[in-house]
Amino acid sequence: MEKLTVFSDTYFMQQALKEAAKAESEGEVPVGAVVVCNNTIIARAHNQTEQLQDVTAHAEMLAITAAANHFGAKYLSECTLYVTLEPCPMCAGALYHAQFAKVVWAASDAKGGFMRFGNLLHPKTEVQKGLLETESSGILKLFFKQRR
Repeated sequence: MEKLTVFSDTYFMQQALKEAAKAESEGEVPVGAVVVCNNTIIARAHNQTEQLQDVTAHAEMLAITAAANHFGAKYLSECTLYVTLEPCPMCAGALYHAQFAKVVWAASDAKGGFMRFGNLLHPKTEVQKGLLETESSGILKLFFKQRR
């Protein structure tokens, strides 16, 4: 088990889970994301598709935009995205073009995730999946169970 430090993948995914909790409290699908560069969180976001009435307002898209604005640049090749759910194809396309160094997600998404189409990320992007999967999957399952 990875030792929990401020600069660990687990710590940063826990921060993404905090964003997912914000989404849930707002009635949004509980997905959260953080962008990290040089062991510093430079962007935080959660799903806001209902609030903004915008199908593109996924946590990843909002985090990418915030990170690009932070740097004043479109390429995020020194950054890592931590997200609580496997990105959809739309978000994977944005991640491809932003050229992230690494993408880490918690829960896989067999129905909506991009991996069902193969790896759509930039060839230089490292992928890690399943970090805090149980926690993220539990939040998502409970969210949808309560709405059915």
